[in-house]
Amino acid sequence: MRHHFRPLLAAAMFAATSVAAQGNLPPIPPAVNEAYTKITAHGDVSAAMTTIREASVRMFEEQVRINEIPAPPFKEQVRAEYYLKRMRELGLPKAYIDKEGNVIGIRAGSGNGPKLVVSAHLDTVFPEGTDVKVREKDGRYYAPGIGDDALGLTNLLTLLETLNKHNIRTVGDIIFVGTVGEEELGDLRGVKALFRDMKDIDGFISLDGVGLGRIVNQATGSHRYLVTFKGPGGHSFSAFGLPSAIHAMGRAVAKIGDLVPPDDPKTTFTVGTVSGGTSVNAIAATSTIGIDIRSNSNAALLEFEKKVLGALHDAAREENARWKAAANNQINVEIKQVGNRPAGMTPVDSPIVAAARASFPLVGAQLRSITASSTDSNTPMSLGIPAITLSSSGTGGGSHSPGEWYSPVNNHTGAQNIFLVTVALTGMDGVTAPLLPKRTR
Repeated sequence: MRHHFRPLLAAAMFAATSVAAQGNLPPIPPAVNEAYTKITAHGDVSAAMTTIREASVRMFEEQVRINEIPAPPFKEQVRAEYYLKRMRELGLPKAYIDKEGNVIGIRAGSGNGPKLVVSAHLDTVFPEGTDVKVREKDGRYYAPGIGDDALGLTNLLTLLETLNKHNIRTVGDIIFVGTVGEEELGDLRGVKALFRDMKDIDGFISLDGVGLGRIVNQATGSHRYLVTFKGPGGHSFSAFGLPSAIHAMGRAVAKIGDLVPPDDPKTTFTVGTVSGGTSVNAIAATSTIGIDIRSNSNAALLEFEKKVLGALHDAAREENARWKAAANNQINVEIKQVGNRPAGMTPVDSPIVAAARASFPLVGAQLRSITASSTDSNTPMSLGIPAITLSSSGTGGGSHSPGEWYSPVNNHTGAQNIFLVTVALTGMDGVTAPLLPKRTR
């Protein structure tokens, strides 16, 4: 198999140079290519790559099993218990569920190497009661969550199984994690708990989504608010002249809608939900809006957030002034933050990004994008810990919708890719040193 991988390595060098020329990316360091040359020439690695390829059907069957265990936000326990069982069966007998609900298993390295987390998230964005049974139509498999993130969870188990089956010893420790709270108002509670409890993590990879060749190295931060306007309320005719919570809300929505965020760094906002009032012939006593503010920069996020929060207070003041409301009849604003996903970045020239870039051609893929998104990687990036999010192979669409679908075409290549990246970053005992450096403690 030595001669099988060498042409692919040459292709990797060519592809990296080509992408660098087009996208102003730094060249992949020679040490990264040298590490992959040694790793891919090793007989155990060649056998492992074959094992993954031959397991493609079994991998998809596991993906279906995982997906059909409901895991709505804050109710991931049943899926977590299954995932714990699988981790233990595949060689991590001391795997456990932590206080937050994460499933964690540690595969120790040979010693004195870095600690790399490889993770996927257990939860789905869909509420309790959603039908998650997988159904096939015209070669596509439809089910909410089938690609986000049953696919990532499957590839994480495949990584563990492959390392143990071929007795591949890494220098560094690999921490396998199925996280909770990645979606919706989970607010990254699982990964936040992980980094609160483990202070010695040196690198982090999240497996999330469909589309091999995508690297997320920048964390889009978001702040989410639930805002309630409260007033006296009253009959639309007999109490006319009192301020309305809904009118104040309308003023706020209009003011927020007129705000202009910066284009660079990309910053966005939306009033995503509105509710309130009791009757068409009543002055509303309460109204509520949900606001999402996002940016690729923490500084820009905070600056634009000030404008949004200022618009809320201005709207209440204007509604009270419109009706000359007495102090005991005024509209008040209650602002509750319900989401805080921090922004951050892993430099494009970091070893973890270089290792991911160099691995794609080795599995017949190519780098498609290095981009920003909001994933579990937000937390380590915000802490200055090297982190990336990698998508897996196959094709799919409709993420976060009831019509989400997946087709397992070449689904093995994503699993092969994360296998190579993990071994390269943690080092192969007696073959290569870890590409992931240990952080200063």
